[in-house]
Amino acid sequence: MTLHLASSNGSPVVTRTWKNPSTPAVQRVKWALILLGMLPLLRLVVGFFTDQLGANPIEFITRSTGTWTLVGLAVTLSITPLRKLLNWPWLIRLRRTAGLLAFFYVCLHFTTYIWFDRFFDVEDIIKDVIKRPFITVGFAAFLLFIPLAVTSNNAIIKKLGAKLWQRIHYLVYVIAILGVVHYWWLVKKDLTQPIIYACVFAVLLGLRVMWKLRGTTAGVKIAVPPVTKVSRS
Repeated sequence: MTLHLASSNGSPVVTRTWKNPSTPAVQRVKWALILLGMLPLLRLVVGFFTDQLGANPIEFITRSTGTWTLVGLAVTLSITPLRKLLNWPWLIRLRRTAGLLAFFYVCLHFTTYIWFDRFFDVEDIIKDVIKRPFITVGFAAFLLFIPLAVTSNNAIIKKLGAKLWQRIHYLVYVIAILGVVHYWWLVKKDLTQPIIYACVFAVLLGLRVMWKLRGTTAGVKIAVPPVTKVSRS
């Protein structure tokens, strides 16, 4: 995408490419991401009212919302690597949207469980969380997701400060790991999809660690001992 803009008053020509799109263009991409993110929900709604969710609709909804939570996490975590590899700085402006879409689906996932599966029976939910490890791990991931969503607005970022905010949002990697473990322990037999997600998150986390180590190494100053002059007699 290349767009050449020139004003009639002789100001410099601005060339818009995929590297530096205009703000309206980024907004359009953001809205496209939101609309794409809503398609799985639309599919569930249509399937529910047309009786196309299979013999066990509750299980279908639970699995689907869980899957799209992991997809949302993968998209969120891939934005920084793509930004660096493609040199498209504007991609970072999509990360919050992708993360909130993932949180939206994990809320649907959790709501389906406590409403349609456990009928808001608190005692039964607590017993289930304690008894079944995959529920315990999934519940922990959901709780860790909440502070990320709560702190995803500009006012809170300014209040917390960039460093503290960044430390809080490192939890996304813990959530991704817990999400894969939750899925892995749930399916038990066919581990194809959990393995795929595990590989994707491993690559994304590995890239982050590699860049972090490179940055640390680049920032280390090598101390050079002072040169002493030797006098000759």
